[in-house]
Amino acid sequence: MFQRLREDINSVFARDPAARNFLEVLTNYPGLHALLLHRLGHWLWQKNLKWLARSLSTFSRWLTGIEIHPGAKIGRRFFIDHGMGVVIGETAEVGDDVTLYQGVTLGGTSWNKGKRHPTLEAGVIVGAGAKILGPFTVGAGAKIGSNAVVTKEVPAGATVVGIPGKIVKRSDPDAAAVLDVDPERREAMRQKFGFDAYGISEDMPDPVARSIQAMLDHMHAVDERIERMCSTLRKLDANYREGKLPELRDEDFADMLSDIDACCGPHPKGSTPRTRGTRPDPDSRGNG
Repeated sequence: MFQRLREDINSVFARDPAARNFLEVLTNYPGLHALLLHRLGHWLWQKNLKWLARSLSTFSRWLTGIEIHPGAKIGRRFFIDHGMGVVIGETAEVGDDVTLYQGVTLGGTSWNKGKRHPTLEAGVIVGAGAKILGPFTVGAGAKIGSNAVVTKEVPAGATVVGIPGKIVKRSDPDAAAVLDVDPERREAMRQKFGFDAYGISEDMPDPVARSIQAMLDHMHAVDERIERMCSTLRKLDANYREGKLPELRDEDFADMLSDIDACCGPHPKGSTPRTRGTRPDPDSRGNG
């Protein structure tokens, strides 16, 4: 028992630079108090003394501001920093060396009995205010950003941010074929369709910008293929002429572009309303 207590206190020193001495941690850290009371409550729960276990859980919530259902399974060296507002549901499972900050919820999305709360594997860190909802697994070493709302499984080593939670970093990224795209053609495609990344680069972990970048690359590939098809048709039939594509008018996009400019700022130099709202004549690209 005392060995586990020492282990818990040492885990506080390892993860909180504000901790100064053994007595301070033992007497003034509500996360540690909630963990010790939960262990007693969980033992009572397993002995089928459920009312007593729930009563102890209620007392712990009143004392620490942290609510841990006595049915939850908690691993070793679990650390709750600050702790106020933390809620851990009945069927939640927390692995070793997990860290939670204030306001975290390990909740469910169903009223059905059975497994309905998340499982956090070893080394997971959950930022302040994050909500992890549902009977899925958050892989070992994953990080959940502050105020994120996570409703689906998270792979080991990933970082999740936003509402709903999006994976912005993986320890073992998915392998994907890389398109051979000329950077100058990619920039021309941006201007042709009126998209500006507003200073967002590929190195920044923004899943929306990455998705738009992938769409631009795809449009680049499609555009090149259409040009080759048109060139082949002209060789086969001297009378073949391309028809004009429908014109994209500025007024069709005025409201959307004004909202973007208001939110993200005006386009940088070199991007004009014409490039945003008007598609060029196919003849201007050398298509006949």
